[in-house]
Amino acid sequence: MRATVDVLALTATPIPRTLHLSMMGIRDISVIATPPEQRRAIITYVCEFDETVVSEAIRSELYRGGQIFFVHNNVNSIERMAARLKQLVPEVRLAVAHGQMGENDLEKVMMQFMAREVDMLVCTTIIESGIDVATANTILVNRADRFGLAQIYQLRGRVGRSDEQAYAYLFIPEESQLGTDAQKRLKVLMEHSDLGSGFQIAMNDLKIRGGGAILGASQSGHIAAVGYDMFLKLMEEAVAQLKGEPITDGLEPEINLSMSAYMAEDYVADIDQRLSLYRRLAKVTDLKEIAAMKAELTDRFGPLPEETENLLLKIMLRVLAVRAGVKRLDLFGQQLVLAFSEIHQQRPLGIIEMVTGGKGLYQFTPDHLFKAGLTKAPPEACWPR
Repeated sequence: MRATVDVLALTATPIPRTLHLSMMGIRDISVIATPPEQRRAIITYVCEFDETVVSEAIRSELYRGGQIFFVHNNVNSIERMAARLKQLVPEVRLAVAHGQMGENDLEKVMMQFMAREVDMLVCTTIIESGIDVATANTILVNRADRFGLAQIYQLRGRVGRSDEQAYAYLFIPEESQLGTDAQKRLKVLMEHSDLGSGFQIAMNDLKIRGGGAILGASQSGHIAAVGYDMFLKLMEEAVAQLKGEPITDGLEPEINLSMSAYMAEDYVADIDQRLSLYRRLAKVTDLKEIAAMKAELTDRFGPLPEETENLLLKIMLRVLAVRAGVKRLDLFGQQLVLAFSEIHQQRPLGIIEMVTGGKGLYQFTPDHLFKAGLTKAPPEACWPR
């Protein structure tokens, strides 16, 4: 049947394996990034569990006539947590819901919550999907560090389903106790709280957890050892080899300059931001992108130090080297030396034409090196406009 049926799958946050298949081109993907009219982004707070914060969040929602979800994903202690919350806010009407309750009892509690006979639902992740309560616009998640990225995103999506401003409180232990992946997940949630950010969150989830097995049951893993970009490259090469298509490695030119070129720590203090900027620069393929990056850096961090100027210059030379089919570029003083890649040359004879028409300005050595003497020019003349 599958061969003759068109299948459309819809999801708020694709799991890593599904997204990975789409990024490889095995499955087509379309993104709906436009939110419903009047919908507002959910304001998200990440903090340690604090009784004052909890009580104020609950009372603020009660004051405006709304309802609250409190997610405590431990059936053994959920009743104790409900009693503690009742002690903090005696006026709140609360009920407990979890998957180990009897079917009739669970249905009764959910119907009471839907009918607004209950103000706050203390529950497990049983509410993760399929719950649409327009009047519930505050959610508190205890021990958010124990949840997966897509799972927290789904839980946060239980509120803010009308035109009311919604709030999500993610409670965590001390930051020093958090694992590396937990810190990454929470940072992604804080950075992507805008409407329609599910795709970006899924992309980060893919990078954190891995893409899983295409033909197996595993929904995550395999990527951490080599990084997503390298994994994707290896997979594309394997697919091309199976198809019998010729594989031409992309040109990665070696650029050698007698100058310091890096993103200084005192210019961009946060290490994650520096790594993100390095990754963006590594993917630059157009000179206009470098000019835009320079303007962005100046706007965010101030005037560029010399080392960062040199880094952008090095990236610019790399872009030009790829265009020209140059596999190595050496620039020392006024001497420029280029080594060309034969398989990446579109017009091999163009080099000879340039040398013969250069009136002695250029040389082409027997070991296939192009040499040129440069004249001095102001540094600004190098930047793309």
